[in-house]
Amino acid sequence: MTPLAPPEAGSVVTVGTFDGVHLGHRAVLDEIAQRARVAGRASVLVTFEPHPLAVVNPAAAPPRLTTAGERLEALATCALDRVRVLRFDRAMAAMEPTAFVEEILLAQCGMRELVIGHDHGFGRGRQGDVETLRRLGHARGFAVDVVGAVASASGQQVSSSIIRRLIAGGDLDGAAPLLGRRYSVSAPVVRGEGRGRTIGFPTLNLGIPAEKLLPPDGVWVVMVETARGRFGGMMNQGHRPTFGDGRRLLEAHLFDFEGELYHRSVRVTWLSPLRATRHFASVAELQQQLEHDGECARAMLALASEDLDAPLTAPE
Repeated sequence: MTPLAPPEAGSVVTVGTFDGVHLGHRAVLDEIAQRARVAGRASVLVTFEPHPLAVVNPAAAPPRLTTAGERLEALATCALDRVRVLRFDRAMAAMEPTAFVEEILLAQCGMRELVIGHDHGFGRGRQGDVETLRRLGHARGFAVDVVGAVASASGQQVSSSIIRRLIAGGDLDGAAPLLGRRYSVSAPVVRGEGRGRTIGFPTLNLGIPAEKLLPPDGVWVVMVETARGRFGGMMNQGHRPTFGDGRRLLEAHLFDFEGELYHRSVRVTWLSPLRATRHFASVAELQQQLEHDGECARAMLALASEDLDAPLTAPE
């Protein structure tokens, strides 16, 4: 695809992976949008796909808070004029900071100002730190500024790595204020074995990208956005020991929903853990437990109907 011509009046640019598009990222994006409006320029985010570590050191690549599509969805809610997604490969990993600035930020984006986060670095070996960029800016005629670290309302520092630890540990209530939203996944509905339908609990089986970070396995209370509206429900995340199925699956049962959504994308938001996954002695025992799970989940959803960001607690 041919890149868009650089904005005629130039641009205010930021660069980074922006995984999660959390409150710290939004502070940077808000800053470039405001500066661009004042100067009559375009605000431009330059980002990468896949995550750079997936190319330069796959073993160290973190699980993703947002897949490529989810990140674009989140960025669409920001006041940006342009998002430039660069394919990150070995050639790009080897680019010197000077070449990256001249060939991409200046030549392709018309950069007049560069705003970066306090811990930012790019170019080969992350050599493009703040001081390097300021030297380049002085020589090439663009300004460089840094947005400091951002803290949540409770004073906790906001970063993708902190959010990942919270989600991996199951503290989704702790992660939400740092993300600025509840944690979710957007995924296509794929065909399963139809076993849930035979026991009275039909499910949406989700095709989850391998790189997506998931909270701990178990049965969760969820909210599901579909092409037919928004539905509360419960989701089994993990294997199915009662049926001897060791695959890690995501199967969401929607309350008060009938129909099929095969091959359509849905967004599932984790709200609260309901119970651990366990083996049942019979299908009848599993059905009885699912009935109880459904009652608890509906009660918890009713408590959250006014504020989905409020922590949920199981009823007595």
